[in-house]
Amino acid sequence: MQIELIPAIDLIEGKCVRLTQGDYDTKKIYNEDPLEVAKQFEDHGIRRLHLVDLDGARQGRIINYRILERIATRTSLIIDFGGGLKAEGDVEIAFESGAQMITGGSVAVKDPEAFTSWITKFGPEKIILGADAKEKMIAINGWEETTGQELIPFIQSYYDKGITKTICTDIACDGMLQGTSIPLYKEIREAIPFIYLIASGGVSSIEDIEKLVEAGIPAVIFGKAIYEGRIALKDLIRFT
Repeated sequence: MQIELIPAIDLIEGKCVRLTQGDYDTKKIYNEDPLEVAKQFEDHGIRRLHLVDLDGARQGRIINYRILERIATRTSLIIDFGGGLKAEGDVEIAFESGAQMITGGSVAVKDPEAFTSWITKFGPEKIILGADAKEKMIAINGWEETTGQELIPFIQSYYDKGITKTICTDIACDGMLQGTSIPLYKEIREAIPFIYLIASGGVSSIEDIEKLVEAGIPAVIFGKAIYEGRIALKDLIRFT
């Protein structure tokens, strides 16, 4: 079985950055030009991109849509865009700027009515549920706030409303380069077998991706391992 590879580009002030465990104080700039990074991915057979507007996540509205537009018009990558999408108008800007899908996390917790209306209006294939978890409880607002909602029932509730894809990040693993949460992903797959589960956080090596393949996880998001040189883009070609 193959796995869908989805590199992530996180944006702050238009630059490609990474945080550790969602902490803005740990910001590290990897490239001033996200388009250059996106083109490198495309040149190595990557077809997907997860683009995160960290400025937008902080401010609760879309900020870096011009970067999205540049990448969408100058590469053929299929982009899902997230970060700060709280209002339908922001979702429309994301789609108009070239996103093929959007990811909603905090909004799915805080305003389920709005998020459900997006599923109806734009179609479930275009809306990805962001399910970030801390000890199996949903966390929101750039992970600064843990809610009382349990991860698996939360995903199940939106699966019942038509959601087909979810990005699940185990916050304990994110940016730590210490491996992924395979037991957690297996648990989700057993509970909701038909959800398209996108694993996120903790990928430190090609071996971590291989373990996800063995576990039957259909897709993976990763970033820091590439930017830190732990994974070479050429090594990913066998998965594409």
